[in-house]
Amino acid sequence: MSHLHKIRVGHAYDGRVWGDGARVLVDRLWPRGLSKARADLDEWCKTVAPSVELRTWYGHDPELFEQFRERYRTELDEPERIEALRHLQALAKRRNLTLLTAATRLETSHAIVLVDLLGEHGDTG
Repeated sequence: MSHLHKIRVGHAYDGRVWGDGARVLVDRLWPRGLSKARADLDEWCKTVAPSVELRTWYGHDPELFEQFRERYRTELDEPERIEALRHLQALAKRRNLTLLTAATRLETSHAIVLVDLLGEHGDTG
């Protein structure tokens, strides 16, 4: 059985803190006004971000979050995205992982869906 380190969500604009581990931006677009130096990223994994169509439809409306979660999880079944998820899981097996997003509300962001998904599959690989 494999062990996953702590996986959490953070704001892309927040500086690195102790325990962050690998800091991975999971947004499709670079956060507005954020310099590469200030971001202090280990990676930028655009592949796992929701499609432009899904993001536009959702518009971060909390009322639509459950539907968004289902549609997003379906998108994540695409081969290229599965590969990117496996990569994130591999990172989490080696150290803590912080998924970064510019979304204002972390609790209804795509990053929280990724944390749940990675947690579910953590002990199968």
